[in-house]
Order: sequence, then structure tokens, then C-alpha cells
Amino acid sequence: MADAMWLTEGAVDAAARGRVFCVDNAGAEDASSLRLRSEIVEFMKRPLVSDPSEADVVLRIGYADAGLDGGEAFRIRRAGTSAESIVIEGNTAVAALYGLYAWIRRTATGEGVPEGPEGYASAPQQAMRMIDHWDQVDGSVERGYAGESIFFGDLDSNDHTDFRDFPERPGRDPFRGDTARIEAYARLLASVGINAIALNNVNVRGRAAELMVQPLLGRVARIARVFSGFGIKLFLAINFAAPKKLGGLDTADPLDPAVRAWWSGVIDGIYNAIPDFGGFLVKADAEGEPGPMQYGRDHKDGANMLAEPMARHGGTVIWRAFVYNCRQDWRDRTTDRAKAAFENFAPLDGQFADNVILQVKFGPMDFQVREPLTPLIGTLEHTNLMVEFQITAEYLGHQIDVNYVLPQWLRVANFDTAAPAELLGQAGDARVKAIVPRLSPNPSCSGYAGVANVGMDDNWTGNKLAQANLYGFGRMCWDGEATAESILDEWLALTFPQAGAAALEAIRGIMLTSNQTYENYCAPLGVGFMVVPGLHYGVSVNGYEYDRWGTYHFADRDGVGVDRTVATGSGYTAQYRPENAAMYEGLDTTPDELLLFFHHVPYGHVLHSGKTVIQHIYDTHFAGVEAVDGYIRAWDGVRGSIGEDDWANVAERLQRQRENAVAWRDQINTYFHRMSGVDDEHGRTIYA
Repeated sequence: MADAMWLTEGAVDAAARGRVFCVDNAGAEDASSLRLRSEIVEFMKRPLVSDPSEADVVLRIGYADAGLDGGEAFRIRRAGTSAESIVIEGNTAVAALYGLYAWIRRTATGEGVPEGPEGYASAPQQAMRMIDHWDQVDGSVERGYAGESIFFGDLDSNDHTDFRDFPERPGRDPFRGDTARIEAYARLLASVGINAIALNNVNVRGRAAELMVQPLLGRVARIARVFSGFGIKLFLAINFAAPKKLGGLDTADPLDPAVRAWWSGVIDGIYNAIPDFGGFLVKADAEGEPGPMQYGRDHKDGANMLAEPMARHGGTVIWRAFVYNCRQDWRDRTTDRAKAAFENFAPLDGQFADNVILQVKFGPMDFQVREPLTPLIGTLEHTNLMVEFQITAEYLGHQIDVNYVLPQWLRVANFDTAAPAELLGQAGDARVKAIVPRLSPNPSCSGYAGVANVGMDDNWTGNKLAQANLYGFGRMCWDGEATAESILDEWLALTFPQAGAAALEAIRGIMLTSNQTYENYCAPLGVGFMVVPGLHYGVSVNGYEYDRWGTYHFADRDGVGVDRTVATGSGYTAQYRPENAAMYEGLDTTPDELLLFFHHVPYGHVLHSGKTVIQHIYDTHFAGVEAVDGYIRAWDGVRGSIGEDDWANVAERLQRQRENAVAWRDQINTYFHRMSGVDDEHGRTIYA
């Protein structure tokens, strides 16, 4: 039986116990209104009546007097002066569904429904709130740390092998067929406001290319119907070379008429099977994947070729901007991977079709422990934009180490891009969360995407506490004013409704410090990629330093860090708006936590904190281990306050986290002690 995650029986029962429901629909029934009724009767197990006067929770759909804008906004209010009678209203059934889940959340957290006719009204800040799966049709998940795919593989299999070769499964049905699991997952996503999902990995290998054509398309359609009822549109990642692989053509040139006709026919076929299909997610000309540049074309040519037939059906093309030279020469210090996205896509601003979205990783590298905002965000003025986050913990502990990532993500969302006032409208808000919809020509084609962290493990995410990142991503997409603290408090109340105050406070203390703790014992001051190559878990100081993928710390006997300044380095800082460019260009104005991302400095350089760089490295790595020791002690005190399986799951992973933290501390401190020749001023053991 799969874990209920945050939709626990206790949380749902707290709101629904003894309630009688009515769905008062002024419009036509659709998949979401049918799902709404099913949620009440089958999931919440409450009676549903047809007369609103006989119910104490009425869901009103499609009434103009609700005064709500858009198809997703909802309001929860009291009926008259009664605190017991509740009205949940929206213009659409999916809005009412969001309102129902929000009512459960607010009841479980003790927020309740405010008095007065306005009650509690809510609308999403980001139009598209998407989960990208990196699931393979062989059942494995690339960068998955919670078992096999919930969509693909054998029904009773949950192999945790980290497949490197992505084995084929010739002659075997690639679909797992666990409809109950998929329905439970769709419910969980809808409960935090997710409205789009990409089913398969952006690296489209093997039979995954066939998902968009029959017979596999028919099986995809079954999955799409489950998500559709919850207001979630299904997308497919595609292989750009599909006209050659599947269509028998000798080219995939996006300007070739035969190629364009082939894609048009495929897209028509998809919409015949899935009328509300979302569209395509495309990784092209990146890390060996095929793309338009093979034919002397650019990304605009490839994206717009797909967008034209998509537009006939209201579909969208999401084009990833993760494009860089992955065969670099480590001896060449003029090459800077951080510059690649801007160099590839900034010249194309304004040339993409209205239904094309450029999906940009939040940082210029690759979901590192600490990165600055990628300069494309805030400088693109005429291109639909989606910011990509990684929920699965590829560089953040593999869901072994506790790492609540919302503090990092919200720093990104609240970063001031310094976009000029004439672009911002009356609000004048240049923060990422505001300018994503503001600077997208078609705001409905903008938003956030997060790479999924779920698998077939009973608790979905391998580490019970990693569920908070999936929950938090959805809430961050919807509520732009939510904080890491408020989101965590919601998740705790929903997930552990029977835990006492002391236990919740202990878990809260672990979670809210966990992201900084992980950073402390990993890469210091903005340096990245000191991880084991390929696996990306565990320390390998020079694992990528002399590798084709790039060079990341440039440590030598004199200092450490990457010079990305205009004055003496790669010139990366010039890609930002002038105010931010000046901040990062200056050694004294660059924030300490990003110093080594932008500058190469001596080990004796004094930070704003008053410490030298080398002492900061020593102190933070010792502090990281000490913090994990504190987590183990705190978790011991939680035992008996939550389910034993959940407690044991986290306890086992905390022990593994300690081993990881110790390895990082000892190897990093030893490496930099040998490089710098500087002793720790506190005399602690370093294996010199």
C-alpha cells in the first residue's frame, strides 16, 4: 500500500468527518466535475446530495456571481454566519477541486475559513505548474532515487539499479499498468495545484520515441485520461530525430517539407487519441541529443516547426535551453559552460511562436548546491518562459541526505532581476516570480517546471522527508507569497497529524536547516561539481575538473574559484542586467556565498563575514557534520510520535548522511589544506 503522503486519513478526516456534500454545477459536466464527485464519495467517503440545502459543504461551479477571474481561481467562504456551513466556488470544476483540497489543508493546519463574504480566495501566480518525469520505458528513472517508474516497467518490480545503459525491453509491454497508483499520484499533484506533467525522460531513448504513435499512444491515452480528471494536461518528451527513427525519412531538417508534413500528421494523431493533450517537451542539440543545429538551423526553426501544427489543437511546445558544449578542453579557460544558454538563446528573443515556451534551468550550470540566477531570466523580453527546478536530488543528496530545498528555490523566485521599470507594469516588481508571467508574450504559456522525485517505493520518495520538496514545489508555484517556513508547517500538519508539538518542532528544526547544512559540507562559496562523476553522490574534488563536461573550481596552490568577470575572466557577468552585472563583477560586492562562482581568489582572501576563504572552508565542513549529528539526536527524540516505518526510514538515511558528510569534511579539508598549506586556526584534525 502506497503512502498517502500529505493527504493522510487524519488530515482528510479532520475536515470531512460528518460532512454532507453537494456539487451545484451550473454548467455542463466534464471530466473534472465527475472527478470532483468521485473524490467526495470514493476518496473522502462522504455522502453526496443533489439539494444544496441538505448539504453543509456546497461546491458551486460556473456561477457568475462568484466574481472570480479565470478557470483556476477559487473561493472558500462561510454560508451566512455559520462557521460550519461551507461554500467552495469556482468558474470551473477543476477550480472547485483545487478549492476542496485547499479547504482540507486549511482545516488541517488550523487556518480555517475567514469570516465575511470574501472568505478565502486564491488564484495561482504561475500559469503552468508542471512536473517533468525522467522516466524510461524500461522502468528505470534517470536521476531517480525512489525506485522504478510508476508508469513503466513490470507491475510488481521495483529495482533500484542505477541503469547506465538504459536497457531495451524488446517484445515486452513497457507500461506498468498500475492505474490505482497513477490515480493516487494525480490526486496528490492536483492537491498542490500542479496542472501539467511530462510523462517520460527528456533523453528519449529506445522505445520512448514510439510513445507518440500507435500502438503505444493508446496506452498513453489511458494515463492521460486519469490526469485529465484532475485538471492535469499530459505532455510527451520527443526525440527530434523521430522522422528518421519512426517515419522512414532520411532527414529531420525542420525546414524540409516532408519532415514538417510528417510531424503534422503525428500531432493530429495524438490529438485524435488525447483531445486535451498538452504538447511536447524537447531537449535538442544538448548532450548528444539530435536537434535542428545538425542541419544548419537554429532552435527557433526547430521549435516553430513543431508549434505550427500544435497551434491548431491549442497545444504547446516546451523547448529546453539546456544547451552547451559538452566536449570541452579543460585546459582552455576561455570556455565557460555558464555562458552557453544565454549565447544560444538571447539572440533568438522574440522569434519563437506564441505557443512555444523556453524552459530555462534556474541556474546557469546544472541544479548545483549554490548557483546565481541564470541571466536569461530577466533579460529575455519577448519569449515565453518557464523556470526549471529539480525536485529530485541529483546534486543535493539523492534523497538519502535530508535536504529541504524550498529555501534555495525561494531565493531564486525572489531574486531581483533588475529588469527596467518600463517592462514591469504598475506593480514594478522585477523579481523572478513576477517577471516570468510579465515578460512572457503569452502569459498562459509561462510558469515553473520541476523534475519529479517519485518512484515505486512505498513512501514514493525514498526518504519520507523528501516528500516535502514535491509538496513545496506545487505550493510555491501557486502561492507566490508563501515562505519556506509556512509551506513546511503546512506539510508537517498534513503529513503527521497525530504527532505532538515537540515532535513537529524537532522535525521542523531539521528541515529548515537541512539545505544550509548540505551546502556546508559540500561545495563551498558557489563552487560546483565536486561530486563523483556519473553518480553525482559523494565527494570527488577533481572528478570533473579535468573532464570534457567542464572545469569548476580551478583550485591551485595560490587560490580557488572561477574568474567570470569581464575585466580578467570569461566575461559571464556581462550577461546580467547592468545592476547585477556590476554587483557580480566587483570582488567586494559579490555575495560571499557566490564568491568562488565569479572570482578566483587567494586562500587568505577575507570574506564579508570576517573569515578567510580557507578558514570558511574548514569551519563549514566541520559544522556540517556537527549538524548531522544533531539531526540524529533530534530524530531519536521523535521516535514514538510518528509511525515506526517512517521513523526507521529517516533514521537509517541519517546514518548514511553522516557517512557522506564525514567523507566530504575529511576529503575537502584535506585537499584544501594540502593546496593552501594553511592550518586550521582551531587545531582540529585534518588528514594532511
